[in-house]
Amino acid sequence: MIRARALTKAYSRAASAKRAERRPSEDTSAKRAERRPSEVSTGSDGGRTLLAVDGIDLDVAAGESFGILGANGAGKSTTMRMIGATLQRTSGELTILGRDPAHEGPVIRAHLGVVPQQDTLDTELTVRENLLTYGRYFGLPRTALVPRIEELLDFAQLQDKRDEKVEALSGGMKRRLTIARGLVNDPSLLLLDEPTTGLDPQARHILWDRLYQLRETGVTLVLTTHYMDEAEQLCERLVIMDAGRIVAEGAPADLIRTYSSREVVEVRFGTNRNSEVLPHLHGIGDRIEELPDRLLVYTDTGESDLQEIVARGFMPVTALVRRASLEDVFLRLTGRSLVDG
Repeated sequence: MIRARALTKAYSRAASAKRAERRPSEDTSAKRAERRPSEVSTGSDGGRTLLAVDGIDLDVAAGESFGILGANGAGKSTTMRMIGATLQRTSGELTILGRDPAHEGPVIRAHLGVVPQQDTLDTELTVRENLLTYGRYFGLPRTALVPRIEELLDFAQLQDKRDEKVEALSGGMKRRLTIARGLVNDPSLLLLDEPTTGLDPQARHILWDRLYQLRETGVTLVLTTHYMDEAEQLCERLVIMDAGRIVAEGAPADLIRTYSSREVVEVRFGTNRNSEVLPHLHGIGDRIEELPDRLLVYTDTGESDLQEIVARGFMPVTALVRRASLEDVFLRLTGRSLVDG
């Protein structure tokens, strides 16, 4: 379905003609290995080149639900744009639905569904008119669109809003409509970029249910997300990206087993005291991570380790024993929170 090999994308503010004048030695493998995506190189003409995705390898099988996890600026959206055949790679191999997007972009896009990060619905049109108009972009005849729209309204639970203008919908309804719109052409592959950002918990769970239904029907899903529970719920397999590179890949449960402990003890002693207490907790748990607002103790025996902390004379302001999550994996691999920019 999707195959990417040593895929690199560099975005330049300089004119394309100037980019072509770069010396061949600038893009050697050694140089690419050393350069971080946050680094910006400046050409002789003052142009700026940003390496956004650096040598990633991944395969997504038909019918799979695949996630791309990473902090802001990790390269997720750039990767999604390349998969969506709207942004060209500068090197490497990429096939989508068995085709090369560099040469067959329009054919690929005809079989894709896209749910962008921001809603791009026409707020002056009704729910039904949005679906009808979008379907016409794909050249679908009205005779085929009318029954398809009815199916999508049922799927998105928007039948009672069919004649409402989009501007009157709630945030959750708009996201469901955006997903329904992305399915209007019956795509083989659905791309979802941060599909539930900004939604309240109830709206998120409704949207998860819709996406889980798509999984069961065999639609291939590729999604980016900031939410750990979302990735664990929806993704059969995922990659974690940091600074434009893949740092881990696997099923959520496997990644947690590999890179974290069974449990995590979260203790807060107050922002100014966490650093003071940390040296006195030596020997408790497998390792301890210090965050600005709390300490994380990684362990397989959370309750007994919490009791040991108290027995040493350190009473936390708040304490929580929980199971390890993908966010703990992300912290260990990148050293920062998933929502860091």
